[in-house]
Amino acid sequence: MAGRTWAPPGPYDLGRTLCVLARGPGDPAYRVTGDGAIWRASRTPQGPGTLRITAAGGEVRAEAWGPGEDWLLENLPTLLGATDDPSAFTPRHRLIHEAHRRNPGLRLARTGLVLESLIPSILEQKVTSDEAYRAWRLLLQRHGEPAPGPAPRMHVMPDPRAWSLIPSWEWHRAGVDDKRAATIVRAARVASRLEEAAAMDDARASARLQAVPGIGPWTTAETLQRTNGSADAVTVGDLHLPKIVGYALTGTRGTTDEAMLHLLTPYEGQRHRACRLILLSGVTPPRRAPRFSVRDFTRM
Repeated sequence: MAGRTWAPPGPYDLGRTLCVLARGPGDPAYRVTGDGAIWRASRTPQGPGTLRITAAGGEVRAEAWGPGEDWLLENLPTLLGATDDPSAFTPRHRLIHEAHRRNPGLRLARTGLVLESLIPSILEQKVTSDEAYRAWRLLLQRHGEPAPGPAPRMHVMPDPRAWSLIPSWEWHRAGVDDKRAATIVRAARVASRLEEAAAMDDARASARLQAVPGIGPWTTAETLQRTNGSADAVTVGDLHLPKIVGYALTGTRGTTDEAMLHLLTPYEGQRHRACRLILLSGVTPPRRAPRFSVRDFTRM
């Protein structure tokens, strides 16, 4: 085990900063234990690693295990949002202003690991969250490897070669259709080129990711928000986000992507942060229909 301490330069909310990295409550690569510690299992350029992070007394403390421990600790401040600049954001709506006031410790995390965010984002394409979370959980448990150190029943995701060798029936068993499975395999085969996007600006990174067939603007934005800590990557093509943004800012229902982007124009360069604050406000349009049911791909 190795450790490191980082002192945030102001108010800091560890849980809300890192919670976007969790893929559902049963994510094998992300755990929050009863003592408030956040555990992450990652595949770094140096190999698998486990990170345990706690915050107390104005400091963040991390311990790491495994071949990737040095990489994880070296990049700890970046992961926690040290390169994020929340001072660049100016609230221009009462609801966003209030959410900003209530969440002074929110930072945009930056993992620097592209496949780690890209693959679960592909799994989330055009399915319910529960379906995607289940697929991620099963694939990591069956094809990943146990996380190093005393991680609580956690797994590190497969390496690129292992992703590309998953047989068709295993994708089917996890509820992943052929289109999403093929996209993941294509991404895994050019993993080293995609990982370079973590050091690019949003425009170049988007172009690099979307060069892979099956990866579009929705998946790209969801990835860059986590991998690059992008403050401006807006998730377009989402079933819920435009409706939530439109209802929160105007009180009207049925907002389209185009209308959402127009409403977010005053936050150009910070549109993702504005969306995060809107979501934290808890203001959503009343539900008028039941949730989509989870499909059982094993019966198809």
